[in-house]
Amino acid sequence: MKNAKKVIRILSWCIFVVYLVALVYFLFFSEQLGRVPSDEYKYSLVPFKEIRRYIFYWHAIGSYYVLLNLLGNVVCFVPFGFVLPVISRNQRKFWKILLLSFLTSLLVELIQLVSKVGSCDVDDMLLNTLGGIIGYVLFRFFHRIFFCRKSVEQPEKTEGQVREDHV
Repeated sequence: MKNAKKVIRILSWCIFVVYLVALVYFLFFSEQLGRVPSDEYKYSLVPFKEIRRYIFYWHAIGSYYVLLNLLGNVVCFVPFGFVLPVISRNQRKFWKILLLSFLTSLLVELIQLVSKVGSCDVDDMLLNTLGGIIGYVLFRFFHRIFFCRKSVEQPEKTEGQVREDHV
């Protein structure tokens, strides 16, 4: 069982590194997503301004771009909230994933602002943080299913043994 946990953790690290590389590419270098350097700063610091604009003017903007922006910002952080608790037992608290998702998103938005690539948008931070939370909820859901199934299959253990079993 310990070998399986070690393999899961190693695979999770590999997935997390690939995810981070892809995230950096799409957030800073993808010309298809408009990640080209600009001569001016692009930012929006009013919460829900861009979200409202995308929702109210979706017909003019196009449903593809609305979904790409709104759902894309959520979906791109779901793996963050899901994989982080797998690779680090210290990151299994809701508030830690919430804080790390927010701070990582803040870092991304500040880099976009300073580098003038993309736009710094407080709504992106909200959507990214929501994605991290959704990932964490999915982690908790699958974690609970795995350990509930496991406890039904195996005889009851003492508290010390149960703590050792958690990945």
